[in-house]
Amino acid sequence: MPEKMNILVTGGAGYIGSHTVLQLLLGGYKAVVVDNLDNSSDVAIKRVQELAADKGSNLSFHKMDLRDKPALESLFASEKFDAVIHFAGLKAVGESVQKPLLYYNNNLIGTITLLEVMAAHGCKKLVFSSSATVYGWPKEVPCTEEFPLCAVNPYGRTKLFIEEICRDIYGSDSGWKIILLRYFNPVGAHPSGYIGEDPRGIPNNLMPFVQQVAVGRRPALTVFGNDYSTKDGTGVRDYIHVEDLADGHIAAVNKLSDPSIGCEVYNLGTGKGTSVLEMVAAFEKASGKKIPLVIAGRRPGDAEVVYASTAKAERELNWKAKYGIDEMCRDQWNWASKNPYGYGSPDSS
Repeated sequence: MPEKMNILVTGGAGYIGSHTVLQLLLGGYKAVVVDNLDNSSDVAIKRVQELAADKGSNLSFHKMDLRDKPALESLFASEKFDAVIHFAGLKAVGESVQKPLLYYNNNLIGTITLLEVMAAHGCKKLVFSSSATVYGWPKEVPCTEEFPLCAVNPYGRTKLFIEEICRDIYGSDSGWKIILLRYFNPVGAHPSGYIGEDPRGIPNNLMPFVQQVAVGRRPALTVFGNDYSTKDGTGVRDYIHVEDLADGHIAAVNKLSDPSIGCEVYNLGTGKGTSVLEMVAAFEKASGKKIPLVIAGRRPGDAEVVYASTAKAERELNWKAKYGIDEMCRDQWNWASKNPYGYGSPDSS
């Protein structure tokens, strides 16, 4: 790389963002992070810099909300960005049902403002963090990129609406190059145990809940439904190591230089389904801890089995997930045991 590409990473202090920023730095890129720290910590940024060692100087951080257009304009006026990776957004399904306007305001207006400022400054290369939620409840698996789209909650709809906005922008101006990454269930942490997932409040996802039970912050894991038509009655999902996910974003950034790219979508997953109980068993094996379970009824709207077809990403991005559930759980436990209260302290949790 003759000259370091300068990548703007929105939401780069978050779980997936921080791991991706580290991979960017180690890959020889410069990274500028903007994050309003609504559901993340600036401690993650400091730790990424430390993990990047001598390349940590290529990272800068701005506390900023994407809806603050003057601040974003000022940033773009002061730096030239080669591309943007857009993670920033609220992401709790349950909260989105309770507070839909909050989600539409934050996720949609933030993204529209970002795209307006990018266009005004001639930066038309974007990697967008979408989600498998845009598939809704798929009637068959594995999910391919051609499946019909049907988000079933406000969070998922914000992802779907942003995808549609991106397709419309490209349709109006072929100078844009946009890659939409639909990923499935990120888990794990950096092998060092120095950065990882630190959700605020009650976790929405399986693995952070499991790890909080393992370190004694919660008494038991609630399993929603054990009467599905699966091998053990629990729901099946496609879990992907956050390190693999970060590598997928690097592959997407590299793909933006391909002249044939317009607005493309890729699934990032392992292509394998794993049940809730299989993940719990793998975590128990990695941690040596018994996870008490409470079996509850199915949650309305939960799909039975969802996992990805990753053939397109493997073929066109030259990317493939490397890690299995044993490595995911090993690294998740390593993070949890070293950081039982995440980036904070017992008082701040």
